[in-house]
Amino acid sequence: MGDKYLKLSELNLEGQFLGFAGIKSGKAKYLQLAIASGNLHIKLPKELRSTLPCSLIPGEQILICGVTKVNTHTGKIKIKAHQITQLNTCPNQELSPPPQAKIMVCQKSGCVKRGGKGLLSEIEKTLCDRGLLDKVKIEHTDCQKRCSSAPNCVLQLGKKKYKKLHPEAIASLLENHLT
Repeated sequence: MGDKYLKLSELNLEGQFLGFAGIKSGKAKYLQLAIASGNLHIKLPKELRSTLPCSLIPGEQILICGVTKVNTHTGKIKIKAHQITQLNTCPNQELSPPPQAKIMVCQKSGCVKRGGKGLLSEIEKTLCDRGLLDKVKIEHTDCQKRCSSAPNCVLQLGKKKYKKLHPEAIASLLENHLT
């Protein structure tokens, strides 16, 4: 018997923290977020449920990295957070410098059939978990002419290019290069 939830996509949501919901035993199960189109309830991962209530203040801006899932029986969409980051609202820091790094992931049929979509999703999740998603540009490319080693992606740091890297290795290289 399969899982009743089907993963739709990775997401990044920025909005105003309103408060917590579903509080049991001092732990909040959901976070309430106000965005331009309305208010959302976002499920919190278990490891954040006891620590977040101490650090978030209603009214502050936050960034949520997570996934959307759809219930295959009811069609309802559910959002689950992976990472929650408090944003500094100082006007001087609103404009971030352009990314110094670029990840080019092949999205042609050969690479997609051999795991290109999964690789792209895993790269985005790994970077989100480490807080690096906003420091790198992810580009979908056409064929990189290395079909025998599909799925293909290239990490470009300045003038250096790295090929055949696992998402954890990409995140480590980015951490070393950008910090």
